[in-house]
This record gives sequence, C-alpha cells and structure tokens, in this order.
Amino acid sequence: LMASHPGLVVELVPMVTRGDVILDTPLAKVGGKGLFVKELEVALLENRADIAVHSMKDVPVEFPQGLGLVTICEREDPRDAFVSNNYDSLDALPAGSIVGTSS
Repeated sequence: LMASHPGLVVELVPMVTRGDVILDTPLAKVGGKGLFVKELEVALLENRADIAVHSMKDVPVEFPQGLGLVTICEREDPRDAFVSNNYDSLDALPAGSIVGTSS
C-alpha cells in the first residue's frame, strides 16, 4: 500500500485468532467456521481496522453483513514443496507411506 500510495499512514494492528491459540487439539476436531478470521471480521465491523489481510485458504465462502472479499493479491509460486531426510521425491516414497502436510 505504501509503495503505491506515498504519504499514506499505515498502522499495523497485530491480532491473534482462536485458530492461532488452539495448539493442543486438531483443528478438524474443534470445528466451526472462521477459526482464523473471526477476530479479523469483528475488528473490521467494530472499526478497529480498515482492512484485513489473511491467507485465502482460511477465508470463508460467506461473509458477515457489511464485509466482503474486495481483492485477491498477486501471489508467489503456489506449488508445494516436498521435504524429506530419506527420499528424493514423492515417487520414491514406499507404498503406504504416511505424509504430513502443513501450510
């Protein structure tokens, strides 16, 4: 924003979401929508923030009244990476291997 709008005053407002603090339970078990965005939505609705930026994978399909998705920013390379101490590629994994994923 500042590069495109010289002189713009920007204040970052750090936030911690419910999804960020639940570390002892798999998120699939917690359930519910908006684990990573609810607090951002509330801040926008309460005028504590003018915009919110978040990972698209966590953004719900439906928005509260008064909010919406207004832009999708250009992104870096979206491909995933394979990291292993023992194998050079996914094809080299033995049949039945268990693979952990993260974002």
